[in-house]
Amino acid sequence: MAETQEQVEFIWKGKDAKGQVSSGEVTAYSDMAGRAELRRQGIRVISIRKKPKPLFAKRKAPIGSKDISIFARQLATMLQSGVPLVQSFDIIGKGHENPSMAELLLSIKANIEVGDTLAEGLRKNPLYFDELFCNLVDAGEQAGILEGLLDKIATYKEKSESIKAKVKKALTYPIAVVVVAFIVTAILLVFVVPVFKELFDSFGATLPAFTLWVMGLSDWMVAYWYYVVGGVFATVKTFGFFKKRSKQFNYFLDRLMLKIPIIGVILNKSAIARFARTLATMSAAGVPLVEALESVAGATGNIVYYEAVMSMREEVSEGRSMQYAITQTGLFPHMVIQMLAIGEEAGSIDAMLDKVADFYEEEVDNLVDNLSSLMEPFIMVILGTLVGGLIVAMYLPIFKLGAVVG
Repeated sequence: MAETQEQVEFIWKGKDAKGQVSSGEVTAYSDMAGRAELRRQGIRVISIRKKPKPLFAKRKAPIGSKDISIFARQLATMLQSGVPLVQSFDIIGKGHENPSMAELLLSIKANIEVGDTLAEGLRKNPLYFDELFCNLVDAGEQAGILEGLLDKIATYKEKSESIKAKVKKALTYPIAVVVVAFIVTAILLVFVVPVFKELFDSFGATLPAFTLWVMGLSDWMVAYWYYVVGGVFATVKTFGFFKKRSKQFNYFLDRLMLKIPIIGVILNKSAIARFARTLATMSAAGVPLVEALESVAGATGNIVYYEAVMSMREEVSEGRSMQYAITQTGLFPHMVIQMLAIGEEAGSIDAMLDKVADFYEEEVDNLVDNLSSLMEPFIMVILGTLVGGLIVAMYLPIFKLGAVVG
């Protein structure tokens, strides 16, 4: 896959048609290309050089999936309004707030100008445009319905981003609770409890067992805090290492996540919603079923569902019906199987799967809202137990001393 050359800003000095000296900036792939562009504008170049980078250059923002989703909607809208493809890229690219995204779009525009199709231009940037996106664009170009299909892609990307955000919210909330609880407890043990320990040592009184246990835990944290920090860091790095490189670990992790109460239900329903939405979009675009299922498998976001869909693909390629293939996986609810079977018989798989996707996306939305409501008292219980337990442990000797004095 050929890499896309980045455009560079050049500072030039030259003479216009009237012989007057002028200067300015031009963006091109090379100084030769910059000279050619200036000649087309009627300028005789005296000198041209790369624009120096500022000493403290602002770091470019990365291109996210949300940027791609917005681009798909903007391009669909412009093409439906009758704006030519190259001009659409020029307008979107030059008006984009993210410089990285602007560079990407202008480089694709340059590829289209030299003869590439839109699908070919997108395929040269696989980090940002996946096979599903490129296949749908390719199908739209070949069928002459690019405008309509881009609208479907934009809708698909928007709904996909929406469900990803909901799942991320569901997973982030409990993790944030655990992290906050750990940090608050560590601060109390390292900085607050030792102050009380010095005070109690000056009394010389016998301390309650619970207080002694907390003080011992505090002593250990103060003495070996670097082990705790190192252990957390090593655990995170090890997790990341195996997550990127081990298929078996990912399979174990994804299967485990699907079995966690509440969270597992959300992940299952979101995978089914992605499956239905992606297959509906590809079916509406006229992509052959066997070819579509390979892209659908990658869009489910879970390796367990990925392998199930790939198994379905094998069954369908051997001539079996989708109803039979999806039943054999044992992962999909009866409603999904029946809706797919009705769609197969009626020749309207895309319409039926769109309804399935709408239903499960709403289910995920409701579950995430319910989880948020459930987590609020859960947070109070965890933080109350940890912080309240430490406070009680520190004040027990004071209450005991007060009782003796009284």
